[in-house]
Amino acid sequence: MTGKKKPIKGAVDSAQQLLNAGLGAITKAQEESNRVLENLVKEGQEIQERTVKFADQKVVEVTGKVSKLAGSVSSKATQQWDKLEQVFEERVARALSRLGVPTNKDVQQLAERIEQLSAAVQELTGQKADSKASPAKKTTRAKKSAE
Repeated sequence: MTGKKKPIKGAVDSAQQLLNAGLGAITKAQEESNRVLENLVKEGQEIQERTVKFADQKVVEVTGKVSKLAGSVSSKATQQWDKLEQVFEERVARALSRLGVPTNKDVQQLAERIEQLSAAVQELTGQKADSKASPAKKTTRAKKSAE
């Protein structure tokens, strides 16, 4: 009987290690993403301030020199601002991707996997599973009794 308990204990220990590793990965990813996001926000604010200041200077120059062209310059400035905003958003997305910051989808998948591992650990240890895992247990019991 002790021979059977050792493999089960090993499986439980492995599942627990996987669970702990997953939790650690989530925590580290959150910390890293918060730090990166703070830096990107600060950098973005600085860029925005410089861009607004530069754009304001150019608008004043143009409207002072040629008032007839003010309407078209304003339209072009808006287009350029939209392009700048798009470029900034693309750069932020690329930077986050290069840093390996997980997406919301990645975090959700990891959370689902942790729930699965928790259910497996609970099942292996004989502990009562939470309400999400109980329908699976009922189905498994029904299949076993039918065999």
